[in-house]
Amino acid sequence: MFSNTLISWIGQHDLDARANETDGPILATLKAFPFKSASFLYNYPDEQVNEYITWLKGQVNTPVSITRAELQSPVHFGDIYESATQLLESLSERELHNLSILLSPGTPAMQAVWILLGKTRFPATFYQSSIQQGVQVADIPFDIAAEYIPPAKSLSAGQLQTLSNTNPPDNAAFKDIVTRSESMQTLIQRARILAEHEVPVLIDGESGTGKELFARAIHNASPRKDKPFIAVNCGAFPPELIDSMLFGHKKGAFTGAIADKPGYFEQAHGGTLFLDEFGELEPAVQVRLLRVLQDKTFTRVGDTKEQTSDFRLIAATNKNLIEAAAEGRFREDLFYRVAVGVLHLPPLRERNGDLLFLADSLLHVMVKEYPLLEGKKISASGKNVIQQHRWPGNIRELKSTILRAALWATGSDITGEDLLQALFKTVSKQNPIMERDLSQGFDIQVLLDEVESHYVKKALAQTAGQKTKAAELLGYNNHQTLSKRMEKFGIHKDS
Repeated sequence: MFSNTLISWIGQHDLDARANETDGPILATLKAFPFKSASFLYNYPDEQVNEYITWLKGQVNTPVSITRAELQSPVHFGDIYESATQLLESLSERELHNLSILLSPGTPAMQAVWILLGKTRFPATFYQSSIQQGVQVADIPFDIAAEYIPPAKSLSAGQLQTLSNTNPPDNAAFKDIVTRSESMQTLIQRARILAEHEVPVLIDGESGTGKELFARAIHNASPRKDKPFIAVNCGAFPPELIDSMLFGHKKGAFTGAIADKPGYFEQAHGGTLFLDEFGELEPAVQVRLLRVLQDKTFTRVGDTKEQTSDFRLIAATNKNLIEAAAEGRFREDLFYRVAVGVLHLPPLRERNGDLLFLADSLLHVMVKEYPLLEGKKISASGKNVIQQHRWPGNIRELKSTILRAALWATGSDITGEDLLQALFKTVSKQNPIMERDLSQGFDIQVLLDEVESHYVKKALAQTAGQKTKAAELLGYNNHQTLSKRMEKFGIHKDS
């Protein structure tokens, strides 16, 4: 998937790149990441910049535009701010979607302005480029309130740079949640708020969406972070041992109880008890759990002495508990006892802008864990396959698929074919195409178009967008036929 627009100042290292036979920050970034367009600001002599742009256009296919900025000096904060704002305001809504800003070229004042604007009015992904580390996504681990912008105009560049270097709030607990999605960023902000309070939390979402990751982050950002985090899978409780596992038991309470043993509630004293697959609890267990949540007291199996535990509860489920409660399959009073702080985690297919970003991030982590994967990268055809799969197993499925593909890839590129081989073939829940229900009737042409569109996309992914090869795979007479079908179905090579 292409980021729409790359924004940057043109710096001296860029202008020197042609003579020095190097890339410079801008060209290196355009080579490292795909962009639909690029728009640059400059305050160097026109002739020098025009020569550079002519050379740059000969190196990449990305459409490039430039805008001259009239600056009193390259460190004049007010002029830099006005020029950068005017450029961003001139972009269309589509261009502002998935906006990217390259921080490396320009003065510290220019970098500071980009951070201010990209963190407030014009949300953007930041990039950095250096000879030593190459091109990387730059993590700016703090937020700036949008209402801060008006007084910011009166600050000097040095003052804003000092602000940028100020230590951010302690959000390290959430660093493992990798996302660019606005909806996910909102959930992280809500989770940070919940971490500061002692209310119970219910996290729901499909399997593999990161429910335990959020639960651990909330615990690690809370005042209980130095106390135990006890994770329990409610779906794995043997019916005859549920009470013992939750509440503990005394020696001799039953056959096999050879010593006193604390249950999960005791183990979580002072910390957090995370009950995963919360919706799997049997009705009888729901009753006993409700009492513990009400007064934090319980009794070990085989004991008469009442115990207490100071724990914070976080529960997770992939079921619709509101619906289950309405239908009498889950206790309504227990649901409302737990569902105070509620987080709905979206499936991966609904996290706009996250899929390829997550794929690259997961591969980066895998390389650290498996050094023999060093140098592996996902090719264009591989990214197309990732984009077209629905990932019913969400992040867990994406991670395991990329790992399998990386292990099997014979070269440095993880190709579309590698990923297709790594994907598990699942049986569709829809009716087979030859067994559609005719009782209500349907449009046969729509069905045929649906099938053809599916295989056109698949062929393009498998051939890295090479129309001639894709047309051969599909049995078309020539690539012009394929182009006409792509136009009919609204399919683009980079979609």
